[in-house]
Amino acid sequence: MIVTVIILVVSLALVIIGADILVDGASAIARKSGVSEFVIGLTIVGFGTSCPELVVSLTGAIQGSSDIAIGNVVGSNIFNTLLILGLTAVLSPLVISKENKTRDIPITIGVTAILCGCIFLGKIGRIAGGIFLLLFAAYMVYCFKFDNSQTEDVPEKETKLPKAIMLTILGLLFLIFGGKYFVNSSVEIAKALEVSEKFIAITLLAGGTSMPELVTCIVAAAKKKGQLALGNILGSNIFNILLILGCAAVIRPISCEGMKAVDTAVLFLSAVLVFTAAYTGKKNLLDRFDGILMLCCEAAYLVWLFATA
Repeated sequence: MIVTVIILVVSLALVIIGADILVDGASAIARKSGVSEFVIGLTIVGFGTSCPELVVSLTGAIQGSSDIAIGNVVGSNIFNTLLILGLTAVLSPLVISKENKTRDIPITIGVTAILCGCIFLGKIGRIAGGIFLLLFAAYMVYCFKFDNSQTEDVPEKETKLPKAIMLTILGLLFLIFGGKYFVNSSVEIAKALEVSEKFIAITLLAGGTSMPELVTCIVAAAKKKGQLALGNILGSNIFNILLILGCAAVIRPISCEGMKAVDTAVLFLSAVLVFTAAYTGKKNLLDRFDGILMLCCEAAYLVWLFATA
């Protein structure tokens, strides 16, 4: 038990240090390359923090476990939006840019609606998976080609591009390995304390694969990098749906019959809440009120999960 606790503490420290290094490195890459922090968060950071979901869903697909492949993505996207984005907005309101309103948020709600439609039909076949991958490639090209977002003007020390790239890679490695061992040691401690498997599955495992996104967003908010945080969440959600489920479905068609209507409804609601926050009023902010509303929705969803597990 003592060794497990030490691993837990060390892995948590790795995640926190990794997030700090990643945010600094990604921001430096944005400044040096002329690409906005949002697009860097959407691509490099979004992909890196989605690696745990990628591994879990692809493993599930290869082993023929559709529930793991689809459930992991649905659960992670709900957790990303309602808890992580909600908590980030409470800590530091996030500015929503014109590009976010006209491009990124509508695309996020669009791909979420497509996934909900596939769940309603009961299956994501190989053709649908291939379409997901084509949409993902088109979106990435579009983001880089028509990136007009501005990097947030926060005074920082100058970092050379090679060093920034190394910091980003190192930060991602710390996040991925730290997150993995944090989840494993948490589950071991919970079992040793005779906590129910239902509690472990709903809390530790569901949130564990989103640990990199959580810490990265909190660190980004603390460093006044709101666009990087927003890009991380929207990017992770788009990666999860188009890339991860696309790859998984191409490997083996995914049955969605195990998904409950409430899970699908909450998934779509989470995307709608971001959409509503962006288009209501003239504040152009995901503010603390929006964050509290998201956290309340997440709490209600967790209560439902406990009641029906």
